[in-house]
Amino acid sequence: MSERPWQDETGGTEGIVLRPVRNGNAYEETVERVLHAIKLGVFARGDRLPAERDLAARLNVSRVTLREALSSLREAGYIESRRGRYGGAFVTYRPTLAVDVEDARRLVKDMGAELNDVLAFRTVLEPGAAAFAAQRDLSGEQRAYLQRRLVEAEQADLDEYRQADSRFHLAIAELTGSTSLTASVADTRIRLNDLLDAIPMLEANIAHSAAQHRAMVSAILTGDPEGARRATQEHLDATASLLAGFLS
Repeated sequence: MSERPWQDETGGTEGIVLRPVRNGNAYEETVERVLHAIKLGVFARGDRLPAERDLAARLNVSRVTLREALSSLREAGYIESRRGRYGGAFVTYRPTLAVDVEDARRLVKDMGAELNDVLAFRTVLEPGAAAFAAQRDLSGEQRAYLQRRLVEAEQADLDEYRQADSRFHLAIAELTGSTSLTASVADTRIRLNDLLDAIPMLEANIAHSAAQHRAMVSAILTGDPEGARRATQEHLDATASLLAGFLS
């Protein structure tokens, strides 16, 4: 059964991240699309990727190109192939907790003004998405979906937390019903992923984040747009402060 039993206007984050590649570097973009879906947690460890025929159709690439891309991801340790009736390509990627902060600092330097740009964009985008979601007449299934993503983030193991956190933020974007908005939240998260991974998984950090997530969900589900906007802004400000503190 689908995780989104309601009529999903966006097609879900999976459909957005695995959107058709552009003409040109089909192989490279196929690797990028699938890798982004894995790193964002759209496909978690142990999940099976869509069937080869379906995945090639979604990405609008030949099956030969898809097989080359999947072969590269297997060699890099992100997926594995299993044979048999229930076989296919399964995600094996497990985020590392031993992030090299110096590498992250070099990334900050390389990003330069782009980092401030993406943080500014995010601080407008996600609070707006939360406020818009709070204005909508959400179905029981949609409300349960958001609550499920909240619980998953709270109960995730440390090495699965960042992906569960991504799925939580993307769930809010999905509930807006806007494909463009959901794609923008996904793209912004991808641009920040390596830096977010550099924030140590400390119990206090995760506890504060969980409290902020609960405030966001409470405001959305009680139909409080300004409360949802404010709670999301506070959460993003806290994340930006952690980034500044650990990567300065």
